[in-house]
Amino acid sequence: MATIKINKENFFHNLNQIVLKTGSVDKVAVVLKDNAYGHGLKIMAELSQEFGIRQAVVISSEEAMQIYPYFDHILVLNGTPIADEKLSFAIVDMEALEAVGSGIQIELKVDTGMHRNGIMMKDLEKALRIIKLRNLNLIGVMTHFRSADMLGSELYWQQKNFEEVKRKVQESKCGEVRFHSHNSAAILRSKQFDEDIARAGIAIYGHNELPEAYDTIQLKPVLSLWAQRTSTRVLKKGQRVGYGGDFVVPERMMVSTYDLGYGDGWRRGESEDPYMTAEGLPILGRVSMDFISLATDKKSVCIMDDAKAAARHFGTISYEMTTMLSPSIKRVVI
Repeated sequence: MATIKINKENFFHNLNQIVLKTGSVDKVAVVLKDNAYGHGLKIMAELSQEFGIRQAVVISSEEAMQIYPYFDHILVLNGTPIADEKLSFAIVDMEALEAVGSGIQIELKVDTGMHRNGIMMKDLEKALRIIKLRNLNLIGVMTHFRSADMLGSELYWQQKNFEEVKRKVQESKCGEVRFHSHNSAAILRSKQFDEDIARAGIAIYGHNELPEAYDTIQLKPVLSLWAQRTSTRVLKKGQRVGYGGDFVVPERMMVSTYDLGYGDGWRRGESEDPYMTAEGLPILGRVSMDFISLATDKKSVCIMDDAKAAARHFGTISYEMTTMLSPSIKRVVI
């Protein structure tokens, strides 16, 4: 069956680049949400622990429980809050703040301009009063940047807003609170990191999504996707391959079928504009649910070894290429 290979050396290289930016391994929180961006939640948790990372970020309580033994602290972005010494929960609106229990560790998310979720800045003082009145256990205040990976000054505008948030929180005397706002793009753009933690996501998996105008940091893709041969045949000129017979054999050639398709999360694409595998082989005709055809008889073929490069062909981003991959595909560490 198809296989995903996880390159440990590349992962550690990327983490080291982030640590050089933050100044300390203790300030790095690895973002492992959505099956660690498709890389495999438990595998990436184990490797992060081996490197020395002590904090993680996930989307749900279910993900948090799967990696619970590997970290000292886990931030849950969208889970039902429970009281647990290792877990904290993002609170993203006033209704959730009113409902949360007093024994639960919470991190208040403030909307500094992205307008996706988070307490509005105009409601911050009210939220802080509720936290003090109800004696809630506020351990963190956070925000998210909407365009840190784009040319322009919007990042600095949001950072300025977050500085105002920090000032109001500190004046409220709600106790010892950690502040964090940096995603991968903000970390990579940062010249001087001065927050308590950085939430490192796509960068740890080896992809720098910043425009080339910015100073680049060498990152190395962690994931490669491999398919295994299931059958081979020799076809004559004029014979046609796959659904609709979209590919017409131009001359006598060997064609093999490999065990990867859109049922595994691989993009279907357009047969008129075939994707070229990492080994330079065009996919012949249509991608099927479980199979693709290639002009080779190799037992194993690398389909993708750089999600960002593959994403350019499909007009998408590296995040989608990796998160779409089925959790049922076997993942191995090399």
